[in-house]
Amino acid sequence: MASTRPPEFTSEQMTRIAKAIGDPRRFEIFQRIAAARQQPTCGCLLETLPISAATLSHHLKELEQAGLIAVEREGKFAHLSLRRDTWAAYLKQLSKI
Repeated sequence: MASTRPPEFTSEQMTRIAKAIGDPRRFEIFQRIAAARQQPTCGCLLETLPISAATLSHHLKELEQAGLIAVEREGKFAHLSLRRDTWAAYLKQLSKI
């Protein structure tokens, strides 16, 4: 059984992740996705957050580009999930500081 090694991050990648979770609203979105029992959709998040669809879309794009979440599109729905491998590798890099 092959094991997947977590990625090694460059300074640029570390900065991108730190910036992505540095915004309080974005970090809240990240936490909600991480804590969800099932993959939430954009609509589910919009029901519970006091932000517009455009603002949510912007925050999700930043989290996705940082590699922190995966977005799986199924018809008109986008299912969101935490990329635990990326998060674990980020925390591992932080622990080396």
